[in-house]
Amino acid sequence: IRLIAVGETMEDGEVKVFFELNGQPRSIRVPNRKVKASVAARPKAEDGNPAHVGAPMPGSVASVSVSVGQNVKPGDLLVTIEAMKMETGLHADRAAVVKAVHVQPGAQIEAKDLLVELE
Repeated sequence: IRLIAVGETMEDGEVKVFFELNGQPRSIRVPNRKVKASVAARPKAEDGNPAHVGAPMPGSVASVSVSVGQNVKPGDLLVTIEAMKMETGLHADRAAVVKAVHVQPGAQIEAKDLLVELE
């Protein structure tokens, strides 16, 4: 193993490290322990609020299928979450209008994070 370079700290508090392993160049992202991450906590979905669509589990957002102002009907796909190499689709349970979308594809989410608000 041979260290080649260490990149600058990114907004999420991670740094990219470039190294060589058995002659093959590689890179990995690791947390920079000297810098506190400036990731803002996401709002949480309120239990029992039918207008809030929350994350059922931690993971990452694979895709967002709706936009603000869009009309949705029961069964329409809102967001797809990827967790443990499996994708889970979150669907509208009623007819509504999308009031707000709080995530983008690639975002890391925690359980009960507010993803979409409906009207």
